[in-house]
Amino acid sequence: MIALIHEAKQNGCRIERACHEVQIDLRTYRRWYLQGKVQADKRPTCLRPEPANKLSKQERDAIIEVCNRPEFASLPPTQIVPTLLDKGEYIASESSYYRVLGAQGQLNNRGRQRSRQKQVKPTTYTATGSNQVYTWDITYLPSKVRGQHYYLYVIEDIYSRKIVGYEVYERECGELASQLLQRTLMREQCFNQPLVLHSDNGAPMKSLTFKAKMDELGITSSYSRPRVSDDNPYVESLFRTVKYMPNWPTKGFENLESSRGWVEAFVHWYNTEHKHSKLNYVTPLERHNGKDEEILKRRAEVLLAAKKRKPERWPGDIRNCKPVGDVHLNPEREAA
Repeated sequence: MIALIHEAKQNGCRIERACHEVQIDLRTYRRWYLQGKVQADKRPTCLRPEPANKLSKQERDAIIEVCNRPEFASLPPTQIVPTLLDKGEYIASESSYYRVLGAQGQLNNRGRQRSRQKQVKPTTYTATGSNQVYTWDITYLPSKVRGQHYYLYVIEDIYSRKIVGYEVYERECGELASQLLQRTLMREQCFNQPLVLHSDNGAPMKSLTFKAKMDELGITSSYSRPRVSDDNPYVESLFRTVKYMPNWPTKGFENLESSRGWVEAFVHWYNTEHKHSKLNYVTPLERHNGKDEEILKRRAEVLLAAKKRKPERWPGDIRNCKPVGDVHLNPEREAA
């Protein structure tokens, strides 16, 4: 390595740059190459004094013996050390216990609980147009009877945020969900084309009936990690919009028919009138039908005309009037 650095120096490279290329520090080079000679590596043979506070062998054996006692076998060091202190005993700190147990191969879950499992991240999907990636979920709608709920089924297109399928039922059921899915595909006319349907791990989503219906329709299934709501963000955000509407019945719905009527009015407003902030303030239906680019172009023309009339009021560019572009479901950090 020293020879390579010297060769680079002879060819006009600076020593610091050459050290950076071989991934060593300049001080390391100067320690290795001293007074025109390559110094021997003395690290393997140097004598290092033991720390003054190092545990003795008797103390390490005492820690292992204490942790293997029947009364302490299922307890972590954070419980063992205070218990010994109450008895007037002290061997070492909790961190020393962990270090000694790790060296002996005994640093495991001390108890009957299952160790934490590493969850694989869900697959990333990108929607470049409508009817490519759907997401769906079920949420509660309260009734005026305490403990009774209605269930709102919603299927949303993540590209346009359009609610492409919805229904309110009195129960959660995979059979009802499969019927809604088939009606949605018939309404959107997206049979025989690649489609991804993402959901959480609820019982209707994992039911055999619903899975069989997806296989029959040629739909690719995608699921969130257990107990991670962020993996299904679009429909969760939609549910927040639903339940924060000014006309949301805080005291509950009278009956199933009233809940269905309210949801139908909401869906019509959301799809056709609500200018979505994440779509650059066009409606989901306009985005779904591919009209967003034309609408935003007209807005830009209006703004440019206004800027031309009163340029002193426009110190910078006009507001962004570009379409949103592709939409990602659970993107990787680099893509995000």
